[in-house]
Amino acid sequence: MASSAHKQQRQLHLPNICVGGGAAPPPTPSNNHPSTSASPAADALSRLLHSLPSPTLSLPNTRTRSPSATRPPLISLSNPNRNEQILSSASQLGFFQLTNHGISSQLAHSAELEALSLFELERDKKLSCFPKNWPLGYEAEEEEDEEGNGESFCLDSACYSDSNELNLTSLREFTRAMEKVGLKIFEMLAAALGFENPLGDDPTWYCSLLWMSKNLHGNKPVLSGGFYPYIVGLHYQIRPSKHTLIADAGSVPISAEVGSILVTLGDIAQVWSNGKTKKVRSGRPMAGLGDEKNKSDESISMILLVTLPIDSIISPLIPKLDNNNNKNGDDAENTEDDNNNSEGQGQSHDDEEGRKLFESFSFEDYAWRVYHERLLFKDDPLDRYRI
Repeated sequence: MASSAHKQQRQLHLPNICVGGGAAPPPTPSNNHPSTSASPAADALSRLLHSLPSPTLSLPNTRTRSPSATRPPLISLSNPNRNEQILSSASQLGFFQLTNHGISSQLAHSAELEALSLFELERDKKLSCFPKNWPLGYEAEEEEDEEGNGESFCLDSACYSDSNELNLTSLREFTRAMEKVGLKIFEMLAAALGFENPLGDDPTWYCSLLWMSKNLHGNKPVLSGGFYPYIVGLHYQIRPSKHTLIADAGSVPISAEVGSILVTLGDIAQVWSNGKTKKVRSGRPMAGLGDEKNKSDESISMILLVTLPIDSIISPLIPKLDNNNNKNGDDAENTEDDNNNSEGQGQSHDDEEGRKLFESFSFEDYAWRVYHERLLFKDDPLDRYRI
């Protein structure tokens, strides 16, 4: 009985919720018709509103546009003024594109086919043929996706493999040709800067690494892996592609000419030049972006880094102080201490006093840190060595 009374009470209260206690019933449909006593002015306004065209509404385009790609300066290796052009690009940007370099597109394509065959190997085969010996060998990210993005190979200039079954003849020839161009570029840059080339003709004073990773489709760059210190970096432009460079000025999207070599200057070159050159971080991260409209075409990024042996010591090379440079430029001592830290990336006017802007440091310690710590783009790993 109590339950039945409670239900009746709830039912009795429902009308009060809808219309309120004691309120008049809602008007009948007949009461909703417009009044026949409306004024002529109201009728005229109603006709005017009905005669106006219906507004067309459109939502704003919220799609974010990618920043336009920069075209790096174009320098011909046969230009008599190439030294000055290289110095200008190195000191202002840290990168440029090189033409008339003598490396044929046929060799580049053949090398790419051999490199692609490495990515088609079974994972166990990749690990056995190219065992990890940092930084050399095969490496894959822990979160590698289903298309194989996130894996890479790092080979020396001889493209050594533990397997005799792999044919890497073209890849080996391509690597050595790129190394030769890289050494030539730094020789010209050293001459323009006014100091003796610390690399000389002794191959034990430098080494080259060929870093290969799969290109990504779409317009969103994915930077995987760590950076690696280097002197000069070279990336042959086999086909149209875009790159995102991590330069001193920040993230720079660029587009280079097909058949040219995209040349970047690294952190070692910046220290050797005592801050006169800009730098671009490189290593595994510098992967090109493929064509979104043609996802079936597989391609890879092949970047050659001319760098130093792991046991090297890095120090600025200043012509006034280092007349007899060794391979690491560590013969001379600072003439005097400066209490003020250098600002920015180090400018040439500080060199007039013969003052070094960087202290000497171990290449191995520096390389391990910048590769494994995955430093943020806004952090300059050289800051801790600035004087």
